[in-house]
Amino acid sequence: MLVGMTKWTRFAAACTAALLLAACGRSVVVQPNRSATPPPRASVAAPRTAAGSYRVARGDTLYSIAFRNGVDFRDLAAWNGIAAPYTIWPGQVLRLSPGGRSAGTSRPIAKNASARPQAPVFKPVTPAPSHANPSAARTVAAPAPVAVVPAPPASPAPKGATRNAGGVTWRWPADGSLIKKFQSGDAIPGIELAGKSGDPVRAAADGVVVYSGNGLVGYGELIIIKHNDDFLSAYGHNRKRLVKEGQRVSAGQLIAEMGSTGAPRDELQFQIRRNGNPVDPLDYLPAR
Repeated sequence: MLVGMTKWTRFAAACTAALLLAACGRSVVVQPNRSATPPPRASVAAPRTAAGSYRVARGDTLYSIAFRNGVDFRDLAAWNGIAAPYTIWPGQVLRLSPGGRSAGTSRPIAKNASARPQAPVFKPVTPAPSHANPSAARTVAAPAPVAVVPAPPASPAPKGATRNAGGVTWRWPADGSLIKKFQSGDAIPGIELAGKSGDPVRAAADGVVVYSGNGLVGYGELIIIKHNDDFLSAYGHNRKRLVKEGQRVSAGQLIAEMGSTGAPRDELQFQIRRNGNPVDPLDYLPAR
C-alpha cells in the first residue's frame, strides 16, 4: 500500500508540475507594446521649384536672372508673358524655357507672350508695398521741401583706344594685363584682368546699369550694363560698386573699384554677352 501511495504521489507531483509549466508558459507570452513610439514616417521633402524654372529672390532683376541662366532677357520675358516695364516680384516662379504659362505665377499672362518684347525698360524687383492705415494717411501733413543735393559729377573718361563692333563702341574696362582668356563652356565665361585692390573699373561702353549687387554666386560684387537690345557687359569681383541700377553711364566712366570678392585674388572678371550668349570680349575690345 505504501508503494501505491508513493506512485500516486509521484503522479500527482508530475501533474502539478505540468500544470505549473503550462501556466508559466501562458504568462510569458510577449504582448505588443502599444505605448511604444511608432516608427518615424518618411520625411516629406520641402516643395521645390520645378526643373527648368526659377523662383525670384529679393534683389533679382529680369536681366540678372537671364544672365545667371544664360538666356536672352527678351526671351525670358516672352516665355513668362512679362510686358514692359518687366516687373517681377519675390517668390514668383519663372519658366526658363519656352512653354507658355510660367510655373507658379498667379498673375495674368500678356496676350502677346509669344512675341519678343521690344525696347525693354529696366525694372528691378521691389518689395510689396506696406498696407498703411488709410485714415491715418489722410491726416499726415505734406512733407516740407527738401533741398536737392546735386550728385557729384562723373569722373571724366580717360582717353584710350576704342573699337566699334556690333553697333557698340567698346573700350577696355581696366588697365591691368590679361591673365585669363575666354574659354567657351567655362562656368563663368569671360576674361580676367590683373590689378590691385581699389584700381578703377570703367564702363566698357555707353549704357544703363541693369544690375548692381552680389546675388550671383561666383561673381562677388557684380555690375551688369545693357548697351542695347543685343549686348550686355558684366564686371565681377569688385571691392566696391559705385553705380546703381537704372543709372545711365558713359564709356570710360568709373563704375567700381577692383577687388577680390568671390575670387582668390584681386582681378576684374569681364564678360560680354550677345543675345544672352557669352562671346569672347577680345573680338570686341580694341587691340592693345
